[in-house]
Amino acid sequence: MIPSFSYIRAGSVDEAVRYLSLDGARVHGGGTDLLGCLRERIFDVTTVVSIAGLKELKGIGETPTGGLRIGSLTTIAEVARDPVIRSKYRALSMAASEVASPQLRHQGTIGGNLCQKPRCWYYRGEFHCLRKGGDQCFAVEGENAYHCIFGGDNCFIVHPSDTAPALVALQASVTIAGPNGRRTVAVENFHMPPSEDYTRETVLEPAEIVTEIVLPPPAEGLRSSYRKVRARRAWDFALAGVALAIVFSGDQASDCRVVLSGAAPVPWRSAEAENVIKGGQLDRDRAVKVAAAALKNAEPMEQNEYKIPLFGGLIEQQLMAIAQAESR
Repeated sequence: MIPSFSYIRAGSVDEAVRYLSLDGARVHGGGTDLLGCLRERIFDVTTVVSIAGLKELKGIGETPTGGLRIGSLTTIAEVARDPVIRSKYRALSMAASEVASPQLRHQGTIGGNLCQKPRCWYYRGEFHCLRKGGDQCFAVEGENAYHCIFGGDNCFIVHPSDTAPALVALQASVTIAGPNGRRTVAVENFHMPPSEDYTRETVLEPAEIVTEIVLPPPAEGLRSSYRKVRARRAWDFALAGVALAIVFSGDQASDCRVVLSGAAPVPWRSAEAENVIKGGQLDRDRAVKVAAAALKNAEPMEQNEYKIPLFGGLIEQQLMAIAQAESR
């Protein structure tokens, strides 16, 4: 049963921040993750502060420098079908199209997708795990087929977002509003690894909210993509996913980012894989070497070693596809 709470509709970002400073306050945007968290008693709540009516947090538009601004309340469906994103930032369009179901994409927001809670069944269930104030991660000796192969440290969740890896690959940033004003954080640095704080998913401080996502102007010769593998043909979270953003100069890769989803508690950028790509021509042999480099330091758990060949095949396949794609 969902607990009772007060509900406030904020009239501005500043008003939302002020109400979110109350003890037990939580923000409501699209509500798709919030509803599940309330039902599963993930956290205590006394006040829900709705920002759903704030028009300033909606919409997609060009920045003065030629990049793109996406309001945090822009729906996933709007991101997926936007013609500029589809043309210039293909990885983000592809990732947004992979999120959940059509119904949830029309309700869920891009800001919420970045900030959602993990889907670990111990965390979501009736287990007093480390992340909820307990003294252990139950996945270590329990069911861990869907848990991480990188960066677990003391908590072995995987970050559930599809859009976050694409945004990291595309070098996006978020604007955050809070009691101390506004600040900008690269999406690559937005999520909190368990080694730094296993009780938090992001760098958001109390009463802070994401107001927008900003993408830089796409580099000439940029090609990007995102693909994930899921357990069910219907909508599901990633067992393995890869976001690629590669800048080509002729047939040579001059710069790149490789970011994995379903692999770690945060979107996992592989510098090892990127180093193999840079300065070379993408062919089958290089794709195999890139996959091997990306997975060299993986530490699978007892039940998720299958992720190693799964990621390997996915990385190779996507590299060969992007090598043959048009620049975008």
